[in-house]
Amino acid sequence: MKKQLLCTSAIVLGCAVAAPASAQDWDVSWGGFMSQHAAFGDIGGSAVAAGVSLEGDGFDLHSSSEIIFSPSITLDNGLTFGVNIQFEGENPNAATRVDESYMSISGDSFGTLDIGSENSAGYKLSLGAPGVTSMWINSPSISTFIPLSGVLPFAFRQAAISSYTEVGGNNDVQRISYYTPSFNGLTIGVSYAPTGALNVANSFDVNTNKVLSDIFDIGVNYSQSFGTTDVGLSARYGTGDAPVGTLSDPDTWAVAFNIGFNGFTVGGSYAENDNGGVAGVGDQEGWSFGVTYDAAGPWAFEALTYQGEYTSTGDAGDAGDAGGNEDYEAYRIGASRDLGPGVDWDIYAIYAEGRDNDIADGAGTIDGTIIGTGINLSF
Repeated sequence: MKKQLLCTSAIVLGCAVAAPASAQDWDVSWGGFMSQHAAFGDIGGSAVAAGVSLEGDGFDLHSSSEIIFSPSITLDNGLTFGVNIQFEGENPNAATRVDESYMSISGDSFGTLDIGSENSAGYKLSLGAPGVTSMWINSPSISTFIPLSGVLPFAFRQAAISSYTEVGGNNDVQRISYYTPSFNGLTIGVSYAPTGALNVANSFDVNTNKVLSDIFDIGVNYSQSFGTTDVGLSARYGTGDAPVGTLSDPDTWAVAFNIGFNGFTVGGSYAENDNGGVAGVGDQEGWSFGVTYDAAGPWAFEALTYQGEYTSTGDAGDAGDAGGNEDYEAYRIGASRDLGPGVDWDIYAIYAEGRDNDIADGAGTIDGTIIGTGINLSF
């Protein structure tokens, strides 16, 4: 036992390989999810050209699904080796059909080591405003029904549209992450990615003068119950080396909380991205706040908002003007009914708006209201 505890992250692979596998076979597990949404939308705003039919105006559909393969084996030394490969169900681009693909090594006293294409520890340990339905507004998902990218630089993993941020918006890149075991509810994670290039097998043929590189992230998550009150807290920070010619190195940080009591959960988050003066993206900030109520029986209810802001220079979303100043706001109310194991039904109403404040006379707005429903399957 003492010998096992002396295995550090640097030598744990050697300790594991030296030990024979147990009689237990590989647990070749798989699972996934599918959400199907149908909604009626009313899209408007001064930036919508006359006679143009936009997605979400009237009746529209949205689908989100993944198949996740997660085989694993636990050796006699107590370490569990596993694989996680996630296949997108809708992505038409074969090059990015695999969403995430990484190896995991974990143990009760060791913690967890992830290696491969995956989000950072800061991202994975973050919290946000609570919700019960699956059409997110703390995410670019809402652009499925409301074409906000017509006036906003709708960049992925960025604070103006989501508090679940990454440095420079990098996503599922090759990285290594370590998470400590939980100490009375406290977990700390750190990550390193050589580059911000998406889903590359290695970084040796990537010109780091042209892409984000040497990305470091740290995240902290605390989850504990005190009598009938549940508390969740999170904080994250990340930074990286900017491409040559960028004004400064980008970074991101975020904080969040959730408090649960008597069926209610109240929570919120705040995040910022400093993108080093990159044109078309700019510096961003955003916050979320919401409340849910888990009623007796199968129903749960929600009300939440997300508010975001862009500040930049030479923004590509500003129709050629000299500065960038855009806002995003969204509100959602909804309810979800548990229909059985891994099956629930959502109903929701969402209002969202994007405003480009640099275009004269308020001519840079797109807004929309949708009334929707969805079936979510998780297996």
